[in-house]
Amino acid sequence: MTEMLVMTEPGERVVRPTAGELAALVRRIGADGDGFLIAQRVPDLPDEYIQVAHRTGGDYQLEYRDGAHDRHFQTFVTDPGVVADAMTGWARREQGWHQGFDWALLDMGEPESVPPLELSAEDRRTLEERIRLSLACGYVDRAALAETAEEYLVTAERRPLTRGQAWRLADEMWLERVREQAGWEGETDPERLARAFARLREHGIVAREDFACCRSCGDAEIGAETQPGDRGFVYFHSQCTEGAVLGQGLYLLYGTFDDRGPEGTAAVGREIVEAVRAAGLTVRWDGDPAQAIVVTPLDWRRRLVG
Repeated sequence: MTEMLVMTEPGERVVRPTAGELAALVRRIGADGDGFLIAQRVPDLPDEYIQVAHRTGGDYQLEYRDGAHDRHFQTFVTDPGVVADAMTGWARREQGWHQGFDWALLDMGEPESVPPLELSAEDRRTLEERIRLSLACGYVDRAALAETAEEYLVTAERRPLTRGQAWRLADEMWLERVREQAGWEGETDPERLARAFARLREHGIVAREDFACCRSCGDAEIGAETQPGDRGFVYFHSQCTEGAVLGQGLYLLYGTFDDRGPEGTAAVGREIVEAVRAAGLTVRWDGDPAQAIVVTPLDWRRRLVG
C-alpha cells in the first residue's frame, strides 16, 4: 500500500491504495464526470498534492504542488502507467521521482494576505480546545477543521474569523498534531479497533467508525450501509468518539437487520466482543442486548489522514 489518499471527481476517497489500485484509477479517468484524480500524502500536509486530469483521446495533464504558490508544476504524459508510477514516487518521496518529465512552472498568483487573529484570550482558548478535540478524535480533514475554526465562535452579532484566518489557524494546529503523532510507535488502539471492524465486515456485520452525530441518526442511517448478506451492525457516533478521547471508554452500538429479537442482537454482540478482544482490546459487556458494549481502558491515539 502507498501512504496516500486519492480523491476522484465522482467523490470517491481511496486511502492507501495498492500500486495496482492506483494504476486502475489512473487508467479509468477520462469520461465526463470522471476526469481527474487528486492525491495527498498521509497525513495530509498544507499545499502539498499531486493531481492528474485526462479526457479520452488526449494526454494526461499531471501537476504537483510543493508547499508554496510558486512551487506548482505541470507536465503532459501519454502513458497512464508512467503517471501512476510518478504519483507513487511522489507519495513515497522517492529521490528523482520527478525526473524525466518536461515540467513547466505554473503562475498561481500571489496568495491572499491574511491579517493576524484578534481574539480575546478566552475566545482563543475556547476555539483551540474545540480544534484540539477534533484533531484528537482523528477523523477530521483539513477542510472540515478549517470550517470548525471559522464557524465555532460565530454569533448573530459577530463572525470573528475570516476564511483565511480559519485555514491558517487550522493548518497550524494540524501540523502541531502531525508532529506529535510522528513520535507514536507501533499499532495504536484505534488501529486495533479498525482491524476488528474489518474482520466484522468480512463476516456480515456492517461496522462503521465515527458514524453520524448521535444514536438517533446512526440507527436511522445504518441500514443504508448494508450489502447483500449483511446480518447485523456495529458503530460508534461522533459523541462516542469524543468520549473515548476524554477517557470515558468507547461505546459501541449494535443490532440486527432482521427480526431475530433480543437473542439475535445478543448473538451479534458476542461476535463484536470476540473480534474486539481478538484485536487486543478490553471490553466491558455483561451480555445484555439492551446495553452498549464499552471498549475500556482505551488509549485513543488515532493517526490523522486528511
